[in-house]
Amino acid sequence: MKNKISLVAVGAIFALSGCTASSVIQSNESGVNLTVNDQGSMLIEEPVSKTYSTTSFGQYKFKAAKEGKEPMYGLIPLKFNGGYLAADILFFAPAMFFNLREVYPFYEFDLDAGVVKYKKNEEDEWLTYTPTEAEVQHAKDYFMKQTAAQ
Repeated sequence: MKNKISLVAVGAIFALSGCTASSVIQSNESGVNLTVNDQGSMLIEEPVSKTYSTTSFGQYKFKAAKEGKEPMYGLIPLKFNGGYLAADILFFAPAMFFNLREVYPFYEFDLDAGVVKYKKNEEDEWLTYTPTEAEVQHAKDYFMKQTAAQ
């Protein structure tokens, strides 16, 4: 009985600790206002550390804007986490509906090029994501609804 309780406690702690992931977010220029979903705008003057919940089916829509430039819209690229999948299967299968994807640890927004750069490790080369027209429109619609609701 004690072993079952210990196993459940370890599983619960493991499941709860896997509910968020942190990122360092920067821009290739200072003065960019970044809004992600309904979390409010943050001014990026230097790299900012931010924590986001993991998700399996959700998306993080963004709007990156700087005075004098056209705003950039899109979806933040997320990475699949196979370790969470294995833990979910072993300890608590319903968690798969909440935590299979998470933010990358590093992002850089480049408004001039219209891209989001991301990487898993600090020493890695940047991977580049260019939002599709459908993703841009999806994010624009989302933020227009947010503005209208305020």
